[in-house]
Amino acid sequence: MRRSRTPWTRPLRALAISFVALGAAFTAPGAAPEPAPIPTSWEFDFDAGPLRLTRVDVPGVGVRPYFYLTYTVTNFWGDDLLYAPDFYLKTDQGEVLRSGVDIPPAVTEEMLSRLGNPLISDQISILGNVLEGPENARSGVVIWPATDLDVDEILVFVANLSGESTVFWAKDRETGQRRRHVLRKTLMLQYSTPGDMTDRGGEPLELVEKPRWVMR
Repeated sequence: MRRSRTPWTRPLRALAISFVALGAAFTAPGAAPEPAPIPTSWEFDFDAGPLRLTRVDVPGVGVRPYFYLTYTVTNFWGDDLLYAPDFYLKTDQGEVLRSGVDIPPAVTEEMLSRLGNPLISDQISILGNVLEGPENARSGVVIWPATDLDVDEILVFVANLSGESTVFWAKDRETGQRRRHVLRKTLMLQYSTPGDMTDRGGEPLELVEKPRWVMR
């Protein structure tokens, strides 16, 4: 998804934001918001590597399966940007996992060793300001425990890659009252899986479509 972008001037950004606000005012009630066709706030370019399943022998625990994703993030916005993303993995069984949770340090160390690339950082050490330009791009890896290996679809959501957000009002199913929600522009990656992955090797999972932006 990496693409070159000429940094916006302040008047051009302001003009784009005004058009988006005007369109939002005429959105039909209850319609799910979509990201603006032209970025209205800061934004990173995110180049996703393959999502894979692997197994690691965890000291004192034994061999356990994990999903992992490598990526490269680049700042083409024109100003330094703080990189502090959140990665979530959701299965078609309704399970939602946040990357890094229940991941022993030994697993992260083993994965970095296997990747064998000193330019790839773990989820913590990659945090911080990213300077503008491809020469300042950063590469990282995120890991989730593979607690269910019998799934047909996996979604990966990457939050905090953009400053764009919008307010959405929706009716609460229990109370019937309208509730205010703040939705943020989030990158979504959709993968098809072969069902039971118990005997699956390390080949990449199939990406159903190219990554796309959603409001979540």
